[in-house]
Amino acid sequence: MANEWTVGQKDSGLEVKTEYAVVVGVVLRNQTEEQVTEYLDELEFLAETAGATTVKRFIQKLDHPDNRTFVGSGKAKEIADYVDQHEEVSMVIFDDDLSGKQVNILEEEMKVKIIDRSTLILDIFARRAQTAQAKTQVELAQMQYLLPRLRGLWTHLERQRGGIGMRGPGETEIETDRRIVRDKISKLKKDLEKIDKQAETRRKGRDTMVRVALVGYTNVGKSTLMNLLTKSDVFAEDKLFATLDTTVRKVAYEGVPFLLTDTVGFIRKLPHHLIESFRSTLDEVRESDVLLHVVDVAHPQYDDQIRTVQTLLKEMHCEDKPTLLVFNKIDLFRERNYDLYLDEEGREEVESDLVKGLQGEFGQEALLVSAETKENIDTLRERVTELVRVEYRQTYPYVAQGW
Repeated sequence: MANEWTVGQKDSGLEVKTEYAVVVGVVLRNQTEEQVTEYLDELEFLAETAGATTVKRFIQKLDHPDNRTFVGSGKAKEIADYVDQHEEVSMVIFDDDLSGKQVNILEEEMKVKIIDRSTLILDIFARRAQTAQAKTQVELAQMQYLLPRLRGLWTHLERQRGGIGMRGPGETEIETDRRIVRDKISKLKKDLEKIDKQAETRRKGRDTMVRVALVGYTNVGKSTLMNLLTKSDVFAEDKLFATLDTTVRKVAYEGVPFLLTDTVGFIRKLPHHLIESFRSTLDEVRESDVLLHVVDVAHPQYDDQIRTVQTLLKEMHCEDKPTLLVFNKIDLFRERNYDLYLDEEGREEVESDLVKGLQGEFGQEALLVSAETKENIDTLRERVTELVRVEYRQTYPYVAQGW
């Protein structure tokens, strides 16, 4: 049966329509309303990346999520009434993971598609995957996410038709059978092991070169910086998770060669199974010698994004690698924060204090750049070269002796 595409773009040559969504967030005891508001801003960006337009958001303060409907019964009815009154709304997106039972109950009550943040992220990854490796990784993550929810989703899956959150598992009857899903997971793991071994062999062939990895939150400009630093044409777009497949380029500055890697962006509440499935891709980060941690300094919560990335790097045992904080989009930062009458001297003073504060707060050297205007890109190249030289002397001294 053909898939019924309902996202806001052309896919496989088919003209499609936009889906309209409502987003829902919960303020728990350890959170503030401001935090949850920012999370929902990001959730709306995720929905937009998937092809949906958000028309309404709901926020509720709770001590703990409701076992049946996640939000309280009163709030669930309020959302259901809104959806009933607005026929264009075809889905409700929750900012936290839902159980299969919760999804089933909410769909019965609201009569529209119910998806959670993890499902939305997995859908975007499924859409963005291009290579066999990425497609296998995403499908494995989808299956692993689906398996514990099969029982609660049984009725739900029987009437799935496609659209956002419906790619991959869940589109056919076969995926409602627990045994077959487990068999599929086993096969995907074996396929991925073969792909991982091939990737490991390729990495071993680069053992005598220093490796530098671009890491950071999603949509901070890593791919654009990659293009500037390597004079290549890596796909870059102002959407979340524009890059899924690792890109590696050989670069030489001042006669010093090294490998520069562009990696998938991180995000808060990244599905655990997705991290597991993308193990081979993240191995490029683990096996790198130097990290360029790219940050969108114009983002109002950039410090929170930095901590998210640092937490994930710590989980990957990469926190002790030589790291340069690259604060990108300084041009946009000025546009949003500077008084029109601030002179050059005042701007330099503000930015000097900003860099010092960032270095003091995060304990790493920081540099302000703009990939858009190419400001300080030459300085970035110089700093990268210095870090690479140091790494060669420590790791591959016999190579450095030949310079």
